[in-house]
Amino acid sequence: MSENSLLEKLEHLVARFREVGTLITDPQVISDMDRYVKLNKEYSDLQKIVEVRNEYKNALESISEAKNILENESDSDLKQLANEELSLYSEKVPELEEQIKILLIPSDPEDTKNVVMEIRAGTGGDEASIFAGDLFKMYSKYCEIKGWKTEVNSFTEGTSGGYKEIIFTVSGIDVYGTLKYESGVHRVQRIPQTETQGRVHTSAATVAVLP
Repeated sequence: MSENSLLEKLEHLVARFREVGTLITDPQVISDMDRYVKLNKEYSDLQKIVEVRNEYKNALESISEAKNILENESDSDLKQLANEELSLYSEKVPELEEQIKILLIPSDPEDTKNVVMEIRAGTGGDEASIFAGDLFKMYSKYCEIKGWKTEVNSFTEGTSGGYKEIIFTVSGIDVYGTLKYESGVHRVQRIPQTETQGRVHTSAATVAVLP
């Protein structure tokens, strides 16, 4: 996809972003809560694309200006600055194109759902339970940073700390879309707290993420 065609592809999204921005200030729309919530979500999604699109457009314009200076100016200082700008934005453009392409991928309708997470200690005995506890602390902290709410449903403590199993719910914005990739087996290699001879052990815990 060429640079111009990518910008053209984004123009209708920019127009829709402006349209939705107007709609969410309309008292009639605000009074229809279902529609208002959906439009707010659409506005938030479009805003991410438009922000990257603006950055991309500015980068292309900066490249064009730098090339113009290199072709038409004789001042060596100006040419040096133009070369630096050209190098900087030429590296930036492919990164921004990749960001745009990712943002244009249709989202899974399930991505907006809340989740139930289950962490189970796997192989590794007591150390696996401690590792499961560490994972729970890590996810809890991450959820706090994201502004999500966590609530523990049930748990079974490990004999030396941590959890043999813990089940908890996470609620907030785009929770499943963010956490679904955490499903699977997680492993750690370290010297366990329960190890007296300083040997490195491998412990595992399984994580399930259900919308």
